[in-house]
Amino acid sequence: MPSLQSQYVVIGAGLAGSAAAWQLAARGHEVTLLEQATPAHRGGSSHGSARILRYAYHEHLYTRLMVRARPLWNELERSAGRTLITPTGAVDFGAQRQPEHLAEVLGDLGVDHELLSVQQATERWPGFRFDTPVLWHPDAGVIHAEAAVEAMIELAVAHGAHLETGWRLASAVRDGAGYRLVSTDGAVVAAERVVVCAGGWLPELLASLALPQGFLAGMPSLSVRQEQAYHFPYRDQDADGAAASWPTFIHKSERIQVYGLPGGADAGFGGQKVAEFNGGKLLPSASQQDQVVDPVNRRRVTAYVREHIPGLEPEPYAETTCLFTNTPDENFVLDRADGVTVVSPCSGHGAKFAPLIGVLAADLASAADASDVPTVPAEFRVAVESS
Repeated sequence: MPSLQSQYVVIGAGLAGSAAAWQLAARGHEVTLLEQATPAHRGGSSHGSARILRYAYHEHLYTRLMVRARPLWNELERSAGRTLITPTGAVDFGAQRQPEHLAEVLGDLGVDHELLSVQQATERWPGFRFDTPVLWHPDAGVIHAEAAVEAMIELAVAHGAHLETGWRLASAVRDGAGYRLVSTDGAVVAAERVVVCAGGWLPELLASLALPQGFLAGMPSLSVRQEQAYHFPYRDQDADGAAASWPTFIHKSERIQVYGLPGGADAGFGGQKVAEFNGGKLLPSASQQDQVVDPVNRRRVTAYVREHIPGLEPEPYAETTCLFTNTPDENFVLDRADGVTVVSPCSGHGAKFAPLIGVLAADLASAADASDVPTVPAEFRVAVESS
C-alpha cells in the first residue's frame, strides 16, 4: 500500500482536530487530517447540533479564553458563509454553582451580565423553579457542533489540507527527524510533526504515540464517560411546534449538577436537551462504548425535570449518548513533546473554545521551541517528569 507524506498530520476530525487542521493549513503548512471513521461521527464527542457556548466560569482563565474565542467563531462563520451559533443567553443557579461569584468574574472581565433574584428570574423564565439568585449573561448561545466541524474542514481543504477518512491509527514511531504512522489496515503516512486530537480514544493511544516516558508519566489521568442526554418537549408551543425563547442553563446543587440547552436540529427544535454532568458510566476508552442509555440515569434526569423545570413535559421524546474525556481538575491538556502535540480540550466543556484550540494547537505544533509558546496557558501544559 503506497505511503503518504505530509509536513503535519492531525489525528482526529472532531472539533479540536478540524480546528487544528484549519489553522495549520491557513498558515500555509502542508496538512493531512486522519479520521478513523467520518468527521464528527456518532461515536465521538463532536456530533450533533447542540453544544453550549457560555462565558460563565469560576476561573478567570476560561472566561478570558472565551473572550478570545468568540471573535474566532465570528471569523469562522464569515469565512464559511454559514451560521454556527444561535444566540440564547444563559442562566446559572444553585448553591454549588455560586452565581454571585460567577457574576464577579464576568464583571472583572467586562462581560455583560445580570444577577437576578429568584422572583425576578422566575418572572422572566417561568418554566424554571429557581432555588437561588440567578446569573444571566445574554451573549451565550448554542453551537451547531457538526456544522462547525464541516465548516472548519472545508476551510482547511480550501487551504490545501488533505482529509483521509476510515484511517485508524495503530502506531506512530520515530523515523529519522519525523514520524511514521501506520493504520490498523497497514496504510502508512510519514509526517514531520503530529497533532493528536483523539478525544476519548486518547487513553488507549498514548502508549502508541512515540512520546517520551517523562511526558507520559506527567500526563494527568484521563477518564472517559459515556454521557447521556434527553430531549424534553416544551409545554407551551405554537401551532408549528415552536416555543418561546429558552436559555441554556447550568444548575448545581448539593444533590446534582444538570445542564440544558435548546435541542436544535437533532430533535426537531421541539424541546430542551437536558443532561446530568458526568452522570454516565466510566469506560476504559471510547472503543468500549455501547451507546446504550442507562435507565437509572434516565429516571434521575426525568425526576429532575419534573421537580425543577415545569415548563417541560417530564417525558423525553429523544435521547442520545456522547463521550466526555475528563482530567482530574477539568483543565485541558495542550502540550508538545518533541514533534508530537497532544490536544485534549476535554472534561465536557471544550466545544465552545474550538477555533481558539485550533490556534493554540497550531502555535504549539509549529513553534521552534515548544517550551516557550506564551499563547498556551501554563495550566494546560504537562508536568514532565525527569528521568
